[in-house]
Amino acid sequence: MAGPLSGIRIVEIAGLGPGPFAGMMLADHGAEVIRIERPGARVDLKDPLLRSRRIISLDLKSARGLAALRDEVRRADGLIEGFRPGVMERLGAGPDVLLADNPRLIYGRVTGWGQTGPLAQAAGHDINYIALSGTLHTIGRAGERPVPPLNLVGDFGGGGMMLAFAMVSALLAVRAGGSGQVIDCAMTDGAALLNAMMYGMLDAGDWQDRRGVNLIDGGAHFYDTYECADGAYIAVGAIEPQFYAELRRRIGLDQDAALDDQLGKAGWPAMREILAALFRSQPRAHWCSLLEGTDACFAPVVSMGEAPLHPHNAARGTFVTVCGVVQPGPAPRYSTTVCDAPTVPVIAVAAQPA
Repeated sequence: MAGPLSGIRIVEIAGLGPGPFAGMMLADHGAEVIRIERPGARVDLKDPLLRSRRIISLDLKSARGLAALRDEVRRADGLIEGFRPGVMERLGAGPDVLLADNPRLIYGRVTGWGQTGPLAQAAGHDINYIALSGTLHTIGRAGERPVPPLNLVGDFGGGGMMLAFAMVSALLAVRAGGSGQVIDCAMTDGAALLNAMMYGMLDAGDWQDRRGVNLIDGGAHFYDTYECADGAYIAVGAIEPQFYAELRRRIGLDQDAALDDQLGKAGWPAMREILAALFRSQPRAHWCSLLEGTDACFAPVVSMGEAPLHPHNAARGTFVTVCGVVQPGPAPRYSTTVCDAPTVPVIAVAAQPA
């Protein structure tokens, strides 16, 4: 594999959500990632989260399977697993065992609640973890219930991406002469970290601990989505005064005094109604022709099907097709290092001790 992580070897114990996402990111950037599946497990070779892997089947509950895993890990730089605390230990593949085999190993563990704490052994999903972090409370319309942001904040942002970052950080420490270690990546911790700016704004008095009434949570008329005449939507994010002025000028409301007090929160609902009525008067294409590519901080709200076809995404190659599946390509980009294009995962046979 080509990329900045070329030469790094990661063993990924099969799981769902954040573990595969971390493995995908590491593989996208050049690491060799070997995914260990249970015998007979159904593997969807079209799953974008599994791309660019070598997949082998091992029965970790058998002596031969465990021995084969230990052989793989002895030759690896890192391991990723996403079981509840204690599961890998009961299999005989906990950190004490594998770090004894390979003292330079980075043992990455990702869970919802973390390896310690009163909830460590409880079941849960993304929605539960981001609820406890305080982050879910911030997402939604004023006076309405919180809205789950898919599983982007817990599984992927607060879990998989945090784990990938931690793996690379710990691997750099090993390269600098440090020893192997265990990473405890909890989605509750990661989701809370993603909300750091809002906690700072709350302390500074610039954020109310209520959803839908703040600068960037849909409370402000100049940072929101609006429906158009054709039922499609647009997104406006004109926060800075010069961008707000540009928006008003381009949509013909620069002389409307009712919109002058941009940051006057008391007037936000009325100002939103003015913008909403205007945007509902024309289809999305009309507003794109007026605003897209300008300093009005504008974008159409495109569907998943439309996104790969948008000229900007097409020009950058934001989406790729692997095994007939259109999917987001590796990100971010490098100025000199070129990563391989994602590939379909390969089913391989692991050499197992007799």
